[in-house]
Amino acid sequence: MVQYLSSERQKTMHKEIPLKEIKYVLLDLDGTLLDLYFDDYFWAHLVPEKYAEKHDISFGAAKDYLYSTYKSHEKTLNWCDIDFWSRELNLDIPALKEQIRHLIEVHPHVIEFLELMREQKKKIYLLTNAHGKTVKIKLRKTKIGKYFDDVLCSFDVGHPKEFVEFWEKAQKKLGFNKENSVFIDDTEDVLKSARDFGIKYLIFKSSANSKAEPKKADGFITIHDFRELM
Repeated sequence: MVQYLSSERQKTMHKEIPLKEIKYVLLDLDGTLLDLYFDDYFWAHLVPEKYAEKHDISFGAAKDYLYSTYKSHEKTLNWCDIDFWSRELNLDIPALKEQIRHLIEVHPHVIEFLELMREQKKKIYLLTNAHGKTVKIKLRKTKIGKYFDDVLCSFDVGHPKEFVEFWEKAQKKLGFNKENSVFIDDTEDVLKSARDFGIKYLIFKSSANSKAEPKKADGFITIHDFRELM
């Protein structure tokens, strides 16, 4: 069971993350705002299942092959490029995502947090490695697109978020100030890249997949749930 912060810990965190003073709220999508269960199920179960059917091999053999292939493209633009995976695997990846879009869910208290940030007149930017086609599917299903002042995909700048170059180009495009920005993500390597660039306030979202154990990240303020920030 997830343990939420005590009132004393919340007070401490609110001093560390002074939301009232922050002007720019930078947010990741998958695992941070949305339940990563959709993506984990898609790539670990549905894609291997369809690949096995197409090539008349066992599910286990398909999974072994796909996992090694996935691994070879980590931290590259190919990793989240569904057009690349459609070509690479000879599967219609966007169509498969549409088939299970009912599994796309917003994490608890995300909507309340976004509404609060809008009420406080903050600029809210969605920064994601996800492909634009995937983002459209998810925003159409969840209806959270209306809360963002802008959406920036790694494909728009030519670098994944794990690289400082992403942040350099993101700042030029969006115009946020590093000193009064907060960035929330569920991936430690991405937070490290944002820290190297100089984003002042960083938060690790530990509960990415609602059906998996929370993750850990050393050196970052951690939340399980957006309620802890309100």
